[in-house]
Amino acid sequence: MKRTLWTAALAACTLTAAAQEESAARPLAEGGRIFRTEVVPYNARHDADARNRQAGGYWMEFRPELITRSEGEISAFYGAKIDIPFEWTDGRVFLHLENTGAGYSLWLNDRPVAEVNDPLTPAEFDLTPYVRQGVNSFRVLMHARRLAIDGQGVQRPLFENSYLYYQNRRSIADFEIALVPDTLGREFGMLDLKIIACNAYNYDEPVTVGYDIYSPDGKLQEFNMTEITIPGRSTDTVRYTPLIYHTYEHRWEAGSKNPPLYSVMLFTRRNGVYKEYMPLKIGFGKTELVDGRLMRLGKELRLVKAQYNAAADRKTTLSELKALKAKGNNTICPSYPQPVWFYELCDQLGLYVIDRAAIDAPEKRDDRRVGGTPSNDPRLVDEYIERVKSMYYRSRNFTCVVAYDLGCPSGNGYNMYKAYEWLKSVEKSRPVIYSDADGEWNSDL
Repeated sequence: MKRTLWTAALAACTLTAAAQEESAARPLAEGGRIFRTEVVPYNARHDADARNRQAGGYWMEFRPELITRSEGEISAFYGAKIDIPFEWTDGRVFLHLENTGAGYSLWLNDRPVAEVNDPLTPAEFDLTPYVRQGVNSFRVLMHARRLAIDGQGVQRPLFENSYLYYQNRRSIADFEIALVPDTLGREFGMLDLKIIACNAYNYDEPVTVGYDIYSPDGKLQEFNMTEITIPGRSTDTVRYTPLIYHTYEHRWEAGSKNPPLYSVMLFTRRNGVYKEYMPLKIGFGKTELVDGRLMRLGKELRLVKAQYNAAADRKTTLSELKALKAKGNNTICPSYPQPVWFYELCDQLGLYVIDRAAIDAPEKRDDRRVGGTPSNDPRLVDEYIERVKSMYYRSRNFTCVVAYDLGCPSGNGYNMYKAYEWLKSVEKSRPVIYSDADGEWNSDL
């Protein structure tokens, strides 16, 4: 048995080393809208465990005030004067915008940062090139126009859960994580973790990233750290693939009374001090398409679906999700990307989710002429792909998400083909579906 364990450990180390050797540093993109996992860093572990955002100085609320309403292309102008501390200007500064109610243009210190047409999906922005020490002037210009693919969402207070946050120049830029069956078919689980490490200095710098994982009953399963030297203004990927034992005793399955979740903490270390904690919860299992069937841990999934969008607050949503589960539903199908806490609730309750991009153009869905249905209007192709990207990167690391939907029934055409191709290029396991594919190739089910 000891020999088997040593062999398994050696194999895991070999896989990790091979993954690091295959990776290559990539230029660090700075400024404007970014697409990545929605997560807040914490300065101390106890604050991360308690989800205490206000502690440590890494986070501040963003709630601009109405300055004026107008007619024409801009319907409203919201603004805020925010004092950015010196410490933040020595790192990287990001803005998370949510519940804007309309498409908008974002400006900072009289400089355009980005334009976003999607009124429903939260968006993230790298403000580092635009921010300065002291008072910074933010402007959010709301668009009066609506695109033909815009749907209606649940009304929440404007800019609710919008915030600014800070990261060090050596930090975690993004990550991808799953707890899946061992690839060699052994009765173990495997943590498949990719951490994208960032060096925002102009010169080579060592960056140390790491993680630990605890079982649902609170036992430490694995701990590891890696230091890599990254060229200036670049990112590099560190991959971990350790074996996690007894995972089949903690399977995450929809319908379970208390679905077990593992606790994972990502972190960085500088000069012997641990920094930038990122807390996560994940379940064991893997959803994949096998011969046209949706499978999880060797069993075909039988989905009992309910259409549902999160209510205006978390407490009400929790109650309504519990009621749907009590009626025998095991799969939630929202109409557009939801608040991040919605996916957390589905993970906790044991409910599958088929996530859907914020694309809703039913009126001309049968007009397949070029420019007829918006889905076959090449002028909108970038907008379609942007909405699919923003959906995917926000929810990809949640255990509950078992499939992706390209949008509400909106006809088919060039834009949906391109959206499908992009999503399949990044998602290798879970299926991509679309109800209006009408037998064409851009739907897996």
